[in-house]
Amino acid sequence: MVRKAAVLGAGVMGAQIAAHLVNANVETLLFELPAEQGGPNANVIKAIENLKKQDPAPLSMAAKAASIQPANYDQNLELLGDCDIVIEAIAERMDWKSELYKKVAPHLGEDTIFASNTSGLSINELAKSFPDNLRHRFCGIHFFNPPRYMHLAELIPCKESDAAMLDDLEAFLVTCLGKGVIRAKDTPNFIANRIGVFSILATMHHADEFGLGFDVVDALTGTLIGRPKSATFRTADVVGLDVLAHVIATMRDTLPQDPWHRYYAVPDWLQALVDKGALGQKARRGIYQKMGKEIHVLDLAKGAYILSAGTAEDDIKELLKRKNLASQLGALRANPHPQAQFLWSIFRDLFHYCAVHLGAIADNARDLDFSMRWGFGWNQGPLEIWQAAGWSEIAGWINEDIAAGKSMSAVSLPEWVQELGESASQAIDISIQGVHRTPGSFAPSNNTFRPRSTLPVYRRQLFPDRLLSERAQYGTTIFETDAVRMWHTGESGGNGSADDHIAILSFKSKMHTIGSDVLDGVQQAIDEAERNWRALVIWQTEPPFSAGANLQKATARLKSDEPPSAFSVLAKKIRKTAQSAVLKAARGLNLADALMAGKLAEIEAMVAQFQQTSQDLRYSMIPTVAAVDGLALGGGCEFVMHCDRAVATMESYIGLVEAGVGLLPAGGGCKELALRASRDAKDGDPFPLLKNYFQSVATAQLSKSAEQAKELGYLRAADPVVMNRYELLYVAKAQAIALAEAGYRPPLKARNISVAGSTGIANIKGMLVNMREGNFISDHDYLIGTRIAHVMCGGELTPGSVVDEDWFLELERAAFIELLATEKTQARVEHTLKTGKPLRN
Repeated sequence: MVRKAAVLGAGVMGAQIAAHLVNANVETLLFELPAEQGGPNANVIKAIENLKKQDPAPLSMAAKAASIQPANYDQNLELLGDCDIVIEAIAERMDWKSELYKKVAPHLGEDTIFASNTSGLSINELAKSFPDNLRHRFCGIHFFNPPRYMHLAELIPCKESDAAMLDDLEAFLVTCLGKGVIRAKDTPNFIANRIGVFSILATMHHADEFGLGFDVVDALTGTLIGRPKSATFRTADVVGLDVLAHVIATMRDTLPQDPWHRYYAVPDWLQALVDKGALGQKARRGIYQKMGKEIHVLDLAKGAYILSAGTAEDDIKELLKRKNLASQLGALRANPHPQAQFLWSIFRDLFHYCAVHLGAIADNARDLDFSMRWGFGWNQGPLEIWQAAGWSEIAGWINEDIAAGKSMSAVSLPEWVQELGESASQAIDISIQGVHRTPGSFAPSNNTFRPRSTLPVYRRQLFPDRLLSERAQYGTTIFETDAVRMWHTGESGGNGSADDHIAILSFKSKMHTIGSDVLDGVQQAIDEAERNWRALVIWQTEPPFSAGANLQKATARLKSDEPPSAFSVLAKKIRKTAQSAVLKAARGLNLADALMAGKLAEIEAMVAQFQQTSQDLRYSMIPTVAAVDGLALGGGCEFVMHCDRAVATMESYIGLVEAGVGLLPAGGGCKELALRASRDAKDGDPFPLLKNYFQSVATAQLSKSAEQAKELGYLRAADPVVMNRYELLYVAKAQAIALAEAGYRPPLKARNISVAGSTGIANIKGMLVNMREGNFISDHDYLIGTRIAHVMCGGELTPGSVVDEDWFLELERAAFIELLATEKTQARVEHTLKTGKPLRN
């Protein structure tokens, strides 16, 4: 059990590891050398302050920085005795690490675990610097940069590491820090860096061979082939060119017999950048450099930075869009274009390298593939790609290229590759051919298929991250429509049991958006759960939780059968019909006006249905739990707010963002914030809280973590935050069971909500006027803000007046339709739907 931790080294990785520990509510000390000026802890304090400025943010909330306790090696080593784990994260030098270990070892507690965050130095060599009686508590834990966001943690034992200690440490890393843990062998650079750095070296080699610039390579090796947008060289800049050069040098120095050894060399251009201090993102200059708002890239031929404009050829893009990997790779191999030959070459050499080294560096193929997915952000691991493209055919092509001298090494593929191909030839289903099969993943050490870990911590992962051969079977269906599926964990999948009588609802819409069909499904699910189940959990099989209301469907109602070019004309008609019911009655409605009024009425009915569904989630006779991972926007956020409990992963980004498209929350979100402000008000005045809530809604503020969502009012203080997304459903079900076991009854309907009223509206309007006059907001932003204020403050009532929920819901509907009827809101909605970006007008 880890209550207190220490991190040795306040550099980039050390400080961020400390940040992630406090994200997980682990009391943490951060050590560094004493400063020569500004006090002994000045170096650490500066590193902690820098954490608040970094993007992406290492801290779940900036305020968490105060929970990191600064310390230095001269004055505070005795504090290590109270730590359950100490993580060393200083520079990658064996001599420096050895010296530090000897210094701190006498101060460690009897049961303190000591781990090195080395990215590739030998754990057994490092262990020699520890006294014999402490080595059983020593191991490597290699976090990936940035530690908060990268899922992988490699756990590397030394020969003396205690087995029970490693199991306990793995459980801590998985549940408390949210990591995907791979047990790595003590080989140079372990698994992910060994494969990842070779992939970078192969990319460099073939980029030079085919005459491709850095930005062209990045255009080819990013999202087009299922890797992060930062691709190859942008990733190198983020990691640090000095770090990359060091890891390459480690491979060169420690792998002299490797068949690819001659490629383990730091390129001259890379060494020149390092020597000049152009280390990448941390130095604001590396392979790329931002000049003003423009991105420039190093041109080796010119020896200077030029405007980055490299792209993949259209024909290559079309080829890479093929869903069939066998067809895709075959077409690349056959295409003479340099970009196609480059891509085939880097895939071929990667497959070849993985096959030759799998047995030496990893226990099995699953560990290798997950290492690349979790540590480098690839959609699929290299062996998964090979298997999906056809094991035997790809092996044949690799052999042909080896024979032709095209591969970076002439070493033959291992015999097991051929044997797996021969056994796979009997299989009908290609998904069970290759290294990943139903029994497990191939382990070359004993030619078996190794199943997953059986450690108790993995029982919490009802549906763990899966490989190519593992098909998702999400329980037993209760009912299913085109929009939703209601099911339970039982005979058909998951580690749960139907005996818990917890029903689960998952959306089937794109990005899990909410339209009338989803609303119907939620209401049907609530009815079914009230009849036959103990509780209802809303959980999506893949993130996001929900991107909100389906604006496409709503605006389609406005557009009707008119061509797109007629939308602006249609908008004018809508505005006319929305101005005043009295005016419409006085002048009489023509057919077109009546049609538009009818369509607005349709949308208002949908808003009312949304509100009713939110209320049903709140007041159903069974507990409702929202299990949130990723985005929960707009209507998705409103569903979360109305469930009895929300359980969210740390990386949940939650917000009422309707103002960004010129609207306001109308699914009960404004009502809910007004209710919370009234309930939590000090001295009976809801306005101080309401003012903060208003700012979040009016600026469409999205939380940067689940913890921040609590600050913004979207989650409650009692809502649990889960660090590992694969444990989310387990925890959500546990919450649902706890509520049911407690004899759940729905809350009484709120009939005494105290409003901020006219005074609150006036105060907010004053703020908005100043912002408009200072040109911080537009006239339309002002209109949106005043309507949000009107709703959240309860309308033009006397401050302190008491109303019920229905009062707020009516205000929401009216303001939503009024804003939707404006030309500028319609322009914002249409622009967002077309471009995915907000429009400021």
